[in-house]
This record gives sequence, C-alpha cells and structure tokens, in this order.
Amino acid sequence: MTPLVRSASLTHFADIAAQCRLDARALLQEAGLPARCLDDPDVRVPVVRVVRLLELAASRAHEPAFGLRMAESRRLSNLGMLGLLLRVEPTLRGALAAIVRHVHRQNEALAVEVEQDGNLVIIRIGLMPAQGQALRQATEVCVAVAFHILSIFMGANWRPRLVCFSHRAPARLKVHRRVFGKAVKFGQEFSGIVCNAADLDARNPRADSVMARYAHRLLERQPQPARMWSLRVKQLVLMLLPRGHCRLEVVAQHLGVDRRTVSRRLAAEATSFSQIVEDLRSELFAHYRADDTRPLGEIAALLGFSAPDSFSRWHRTRFGSSARSARRAGDRVKDASHRISERLRS
Repeated sequence: MTPLVRSASLTHFADIAAQCRLDARALLQEAGLPARCLDDPDVRVPVVRVVRLLELAASRAHEPAFGLRMAESRRLSNLGMLGLLLRVEPTLRGALAAIVRHVHRQNEALAVEVEQDGNLVIIRIGLMPAQGQALRQATEVCVAVAFHILSIFMGANWRPRLVCFSHRAPARLKVHRRVFGKAVKFGQEFSGIVCNAADLDARNPRADSVMARYAHRLLERQPQPARMWSLRVKQLVLMLLPRGHCRLEVVAQHLGVDRRTVSRRLAAEATSFSQIVEDLRSELFAHYRADDTRPLGEIAALLGFSAPDSFSRWHRTRFGSSARSARRAGDRVKDASHRISERLRS
C-alpha cells in the first residue's frame, strides 16, 4: 500500500516557488503530481511524490529552507476538519491527543508520539522513508506545523525548550531561527519538539468544549480509506525502533489488541511483524548512511540494536558485507567522484 497525503501539504508551494523563480507546475509534472494539487487541498496523492517534489524544488532553488518557508504561513484551516477541532480544543494536551489520533487522515506516512519524561514533554515526529529519498524538506514542514499549533495555545512569543532535527544542519540557519528561535539542534536522535510538561495544560483562548465535541464527531464520521494494519504497525515501529522498545507485544499494546491479533491481521496482508521490522530497518539504514557524519554505533542504536555485534551480524546477513567495509567502499567511491569533478572543473 502506497501511503497517501492530502494535497493541502503543498499549501504555499507555488508562492515560494515563484519567489525562488521556479515554475511550480513544471515541477509538479516532473514529480508526477497533478496540477490540481495546487488548487484542491483534498486531493490524495502519494507521499513519495510530494517528498520528491519538495527536495527537487529545494535543490533547484538552492534554498535549504524551502519547506520551512512553505510552512511558515500555514493556518489551522489547512488541516481541514482536524484544524477545526484543534482550534476549539480546551487544552494543548487535548489538541496533541487529537493530532496523534487523527494525523493519518492528513498523511499516512506520518507518525506523531507524545511522551512525558519528568518535567519535559517530547513530541516525536517521524516520516517513513520514501524510496531512499531525503526527507529534510517534508520533515521541516511537519515540525513547523506542529510548532505553529503549539504557539496558538502558548502565544506568539512562546519558545520550546528544543526543536530537534535528525538531519544535518544547513549552511544557513536564518529561516530556522526566525521560525523556531535559537533552540534548534540538528543531527539528533529524532525530529520533533521538546517543551515543558506544564505547557500541556495551557488553556486555549478560543476554547469551545461544545464545538470540540461536535467537531470530533464530524471528524470521526468523515469517510476515509481503510487503514491497512501493516501501515499502522510500520508507523509504530518507526517510533519505537530508536528507543529500543520495538517488540510485538509493545506494538500490540499501542493498538489495543493482543499479539495474536496483530500477527493474524498482518498475515492476512501477506506480511509479518518481523518482515516489517527488517524492511524498515533497511530503509532507515539507507537514509542514515547518506549522512556521513553519523558513526556506525549511533546508526546501530537508531535501528534498535542494543549491541554493535548484533548490528554487524544483521548488516552482513542483509547486505553480504560488514557495515565498516561498506562504508569504506562508499568513501572510496566518493573520493574518486570528487577527484573527477575537480579535474573537470580545472
């Protein structure tokens, strides 16, 4: 099943493209997306194509903050009925719970988890890898939208304890600091936001509990594509792997069923829990490997391996060689490509 996303995710794409002197409709065609994505926010399109479009635009414009600039002016109305519910939720805690419950209606490849750790709350935002493509632009859009929702409850001058991104820092941070403030860190274990636990009890100045119940009922009644169990399990695995909690019983608990039910539902879709974990590990490994700055030990932990030896055995079984030798071979190829490029320029 190919994860889909509402075309509302492309709000302001044409505007930023024009500012960067790009032809928005030509880029959509190149990415395999219909032109009506720019006019109708409810067209459901493959996430992988939207990810490709955003990375393509950022590259052509030489603008590493392309996605962030798109999200900078987003409104709750861009989230459709979910936006209406968030607008009237009495507390931030309730708004975050609504996002966790209904985010799949916006983007089937997106997972959001809210975890309280003492006086801190960690809001993890994860996107499933898209055929080895970079996820920088799409991730920054998602984190910026979450930041905007928090700011509605906390006030325009509110700043979180930390805004985290798993990818590397761009050469210029002007837009990131304008949007998030100075507490932005890159190369982290996860992408998301860290704030004070007390923030969750912030009251919404526009709260309307009656309207919130009404909006919730309307949202539940909206028709939506059937959610395959394999996709739901994959979203949970994405969140649990880097924390070392990725076990079948933990996933079953999150889904409110027992282990046998999960296994039976996945078998009906011609897959299994172990197969989903293995496939996602491979996809994530390709994504992390593209970041030359991450040590292999850190990558192993992000993939849910408790010991380097376990990671080494997995890599050899999966790819036929050790991770270190594969990285050295990749470095040699890059060095050779760099030397050829230098000769061509001279």
